[in-house]
Amino acid sequence: MDVQSEPSLERSYAPRDLVVIGASAGGVEVLTKVARDLPADLQAAVCIVLHIAPGSPSMLAHILARAGRLPCRAARDGDRLRAGVILVAPPDRHLVVEDGRVRLTVGPRENGHRPAIDVLFRTAAEALDSRVVGVVLSGTRDDGSAGLAVIKASGGGTIVQDPDEATYSGMPASAIANVTVDAIVKSDLLASTIVAMVKGEDPPPGTSPEAPNPDPPAAEDDRSGARPSPVGTQRDRVEGEPVNAVCPDCGGVLSERLAAGVLQWECRVGHRFSPGTLLDAQADNVESALWAAVRALDDRAILLARMAEQADRRGQMRSARRFRRQSEAAEEQAQIVRQALTGAARTTLRRVEEDEEDGSGEEGVA
Repeated sequence: MDVQSEPSLERSYAPRDLVVIGASAGGVEVLTKVARDLPADLQAAVCIVLHIAPGSPSMLAHILARAGRLPCRAARDGDRLRAGVILVAPPDRHLVVEDGRVRLTVGPRENGHRPAIDVLFRTAAEALDSRVVGVVLSGTRDDGSAGLAVIKASGGGTIVQDPDEATYSGMPASAIANVTVDAIVKSDLLASTIVAMVKGEDPPPGTSPEAPNPDPPAAEDDRSGARPSPVGTQRDRVEGEPVNAVCPDCGGVLSERLAAGVLQWECRVGHRFSPGTLLDAQADNVESALWAAVRALDDRAILLARMAEQADRRGQMRSARRFRRQSEAAEEQAQIVRQALTGAARTTLRRVEEDEEDGSGEEGVA
């Protein structure tokens, strides 16, 4: 009978051959540093999603190709994943990993984006399991957190840019809050940390300026890698208490999903939202609805006033008085809605990060 050896107390990683990187606002500068520092003999393919407006031309592939030693170009549908080659998602297309290739799709937006970081991360983990290294860089809101959790649950490596250094801390802070990441890294050490994880080595010294929380006690089949909450896990809080909402993109019903320990909402069409992004989208929709109400009430007041004038000219005094009263009432109601908008902008319609006292929330809109 073979004698089983004692389990090693040292942290170890399996070799990995796909690196997926997600960035948003403030991400071009740090991506340029990563491309510059990656070695020419990197034994892994690299796929990058940077949030970009659908109609904007993307120069990212050209910038990264000039900055570093690895060839870099915009991904084409059906491209094979090749070690040492960087593929960048083009505008308005999701970058999907499938059977050793990438696919470009026009699937539903996730967290308001196409391309979305979560789509790349999730499909990479589904296709290659533990062979993936996921990296979250500067950006606002919370795209990438759910996908990074799936990579972690699949046994892949997880790296996050240090939020204190990132131009926009929202995405890195969200990833750290939701996933027990392997390394929190300043930009100068990102490339060397990626190389170490690709080789199956420990991250280099100095890559965790703030040590992640230890893994919470879990059942044997729980590999989520999600961080514990001070008042219990997300799973504890949401099970048995499903919350449905309206999809900000299509108006369909959003249903809760808990994947790899991270809460999201998805509609039947396939739009997905993380909590922070959904809250901000709801705030935008509420504000739009209130302004629409103001406009409709103003229009109604003007129309009623005009009808009162016509009634005056015809000698219909009773009708004229009624129309004026209704016009004045519409003006008063419009003013009430304006006042409600002003108050809501200071409270319920504020971006969720503005309520963070520690300053680690997101800034701006990706």
